[in-house]
Amino acid sequence: MDASEWDQRYAGTELVWSAQPNRFVAEEVADLPPGRAVDLGAGEGRNALHLARLGWEVTAVDFSQVALDKGRTVAGDLPVTWVCADATAWTAAEPVDLVVEAYLHVEPAARRVTTDNAFRSLRVGGTFLLVGHDSTNLTEGTGGPQDPAVLMTAEDILADLDAAGASYDVVKAGRVARPVAEPGHEHAGDDRIAWDCLVRVIRRA
Repeated sequence: MDASEWDQRYAGTELVWSAQPNRFVAEEVADLPPGRAVDLGAGEGRNALHLARLGWEVTAVDFSQVALDKGRTVAGDLPVTWVCADATAWTAAEPVDLVVEAYLHVEPAARRVTTDNAFRSLRVGGTFLLVGHDSTNLTEGTGGPQDPAVLMTAEDILADLDAAGASYDVVKAGRVARPVAEPGHEHAGDDRIAWDCLVRVIRRA
């Protein structure tokens, strides 16, 4: 989908995504001291807003102006800068402490560029955190993109970093299970499982 198609999808009054942050993003940033962060492919800004509430100074980047405007309305006085730009080509003007890339699904060539740009935006010691639909979700999980070309594994992301010559330490890299509530099911155990990949690395140099 291009920017105009996403604008149309975001045009309704209701949020397309949850107002709450992604569970893995929230868990992984909980132990980080606030600093300067970037949320790539931010959409309506649920992860950016969560970071801002924790005291981070956040730049939210997305190519849908409609999504960003919705996020800005919710943000109020929170320290979020909203940037309408192609997240696959954007880089921070100055080094940041954290880059979050959550469910930004593009084909491998664009993914490699995005990952490289995200990593290069970090200061030494900064954290790159990626969460996305895992390749195995197509056959073993529920929901998510149905095009295998835009899915990924943690190993793919680490390979992208290695190909770009990145120097990093791995905190976490693997497949994680995300329970997804089925409509009309309210009892524990009724959820289905979506499989995500999670990569958290620290820039070494």
